[in-house]
Amino acid sequence: MSTPRVLGRTCAAEWARLWTVRTSWWFLLAAAVVLLGVGALVGTEVAGEPATGSPEPAWRVASAAVVPAQFALLGLALTAVTADHGTGGIVPTLQWTPRRSVLFTARAAVAVLSATALGVVLAAASAGAAALASGGRLDLPAADGVSVLGTVALVVAAGAALAVGLGALLRSTAGALVGVFLLVLVLPLLLGNAGWTWATAVAEVLPGTGAVSLLLGEDGQGTTRQAAGAVLLAWAGGALLLGWLRTVRDDVR
Repeated sequence: MSTPRVLGRTCAAEWARLWTVRTSWWFLLAAAVVLLGVGALVGTEVAGEPATGSPEPAWRVASAAVVPAQFALLGLALTAVTADHGTGGIVPTLQWTPRRSVLFTARAAVAVLSATALGVVLAAASAGAAALASGGRLDLPAADGVSVLGTVALVVAAGAALAVGLGALLRSTAGALVGVFLLVLVLPLLLGNAGWTWATAVAEVLPGTGAVSLLLGEDGQGTTRQAAGAVLLAWAGGALLLGWLRTVRDDVR
């Protein structure tokens, strides 16, 4: 059977497996609650403030809400890779699809694209909720929407790729989750506020710093938005490479 046909069949199987697991729906619900909840709360707060002239873009609310909500989407992508390693289901999976590079490509593609699509849709819904709850104080300019949703897509896709790569590398849901939290949340905060020059320099090249810089539109010390995007893509590409190498070279247990 040709490789494209096997890849298509494997992608279909991975898609079905992803959405027949209850955990995926819980992660989706968590992301939806955070994004829609933040949008509605901020919109309600803005509605109670005095009018200040022309409406502000609601897209900023959605962009900021993605910062915490992204962890649910990264968890969804990560467990798509690690779940059957914990249950032993990876053995029959490899018997069904023995071409390991094809299996890894299909899993990465389905997990990353699913997380990215959900992130973009929920971010748009968050901005809509904010605009609706604000009573006209927030609006939805199309140009800003394209920019913000494009940034959300980049951040979530890179983060999901990082999660997939770590999941395939470590083959442990707990270990990969700890790794993602360290790289995206804990280490950027600790090192960025440590006050040491070397710690700040390290924090600037961590994926969490790049994600916050892009989503909030802030340049860090020595970090531009272009550099932040490059950092995210480098981490994503490196993690996927390591995950692929572990997948094709090491036996599963």
